[in-house]
Amino acid sequence: MIDKEVIVIGAGLAGCEAAWQIANSGVPVKLIEMRPLHSTPAHHTNEFGELVCSNSFGALSPDRAAGLLQEELRTFNSLIINTADSFAVPAGGALAVDRSQFSNSLTQILSSHPLIEIKRIEQLDLPDKETITILSSGPLTSDKLATKIKKFTGIDSCHFFDAASPIIYGDTIDREIVFKASRYDKGDPAYLNCPMNENAYIKFWNELIEGDQASIKDFEKESANFFEACLPIEEIARRGVDTMRYGPLKSIGLWNPKWGDLFDRENRLRKRPHAIVQLRKEDLEGKLLNMVGFQTNLKWSEQKRIFRMIPGLEKAEFVRFGVMHRNTFLESPKLLLPTLQFLKRETLFAAGQITGTEGYAAAAAGGLLAGINASLLAKNKSPVTFPRESMIGSLMNFISNKNEIMSKQKKYKFQPMPPSFGLVPELTNRIKDKKLRYKAYQERSLEVLKGFKKVLDICFEKDHLLAEIN
Repeated sequence: MIDKEVIVIGAGLAGCEAAWQIANSGVPVKLIEMRPLHSTPAHHTNEFGELVCSNSFGALSPDRAAGLLQEELRTFNSLIINTADSFAVPAGGALAVDRSQFSNSLTQILSSHPLIEIKRIEQLDLPDKETITILSSGPLTSDKLATKIKKFTGIDSCHFFDAASPIIYGDTIDREIVFKASRYDKGDPAYLNCPMNENAYIKFWNELIEGDQASIKDFEKESANFFEACLPIEEIARRGVDTMRYGPLKSIGLWNPKWGDLFDRENRLRKRPHAIVQLRKEDLEGKLLNMVGFQTNLKWSEQKRIFRMIPGLEKAEFVRFGVMHRNTFLESPKLLLPTLQFLKRETLFAAGQITGTEGYAAAAAGGLLAGINASLLAKNKSPVTFPRESMIGSLMNFISNKNEIMSKQKKYKFQPMPPSFGLVPELTNRIKDKKLRYKAYQERSLEVLKGFKKVLDICFEKDHLLAEIN
């Protein structure tokens, strides 16, 4: 049995994935989580891998960027994606989960693993350079540890303001008004839809942009730095009266059979709502519903008043109101190798949202790579870099010192990045049709990863290790 131990700081998605990968390679892990000793503005439980924003991992289809990343993670036995698959709830073409069962399961699995020691303490400093460590403390890293990280890197952390949507009780909505459907009838009718006529929409828009905001420490002192993929609904509204209608409240592709024949164009154009607010299940039974795209920084009393103006939600009861918080991330291209090792210390890795990747699957991907490489280092083997043709490899390239944009443009401002086909290398033979091109990206990635996985399996000598553990 290998005696070296790896420390993983933070039991979010990246930390959970990293600990799982390390322990399954036969290396002991100490997983450190500060909750419940010290919580954050966004967390509500003490469970591992708590999903603080949405309950969706994004599109399922592997010919979409998020879906391809999920499929790549399945190839490497990702704990996060396997658990998400186990507790999936209907969400049309997306992978959404029952967040309570999801994090409960992660906590139980990791707590019962014989090679994982759980420490519920606040990490106040980075371990010494002799200790293999993964920094996966997330964008809500405690102030004390964040100060130590700044001192170590010599670079002030970057940040943006992130927000979470409200959750309401499913039995408090008006089912006579709210109807079930998925956009363009893709998959099962997984969303509940609240239709708004033009008059109701305009009144709602006016109240939304005038609503009282909750105060956030340092928020008023600096220009609002929002993450564009997760804008507060009131910020979207302020960009124009119709902006929401072309974003989260668009009605195109949604139809209630009560309105008549979908294929009667004149009837469809006449009866189609001016806007639609969508609700997504938080659990299989639909007892809890998430307001899709309704990240907000409104005061709680204002959320209750204004959101009850939405048809069908007049008597809605809220399980959780939306909140906004400051997310911190590293200027990773100046600090990290594509192996996720710090340039200044090969025994220190970073993973997850703190590195500047955005999205749940991307956080898991960072944890996967950091976990694999920490295991290899513990076995006195060289860390690996994922192939650029894969979504994992492209994301890690973007947040590393191999970031070509960062290196070529002195004024380039590093910002968080979700999975995107814009990051992967071009195909040898260019394909104009976008759907066919994305399909080709998918096929190329999964094919390249087959060979990469075989090499990794040889590196780890899995059969020997499993026999040794058993």
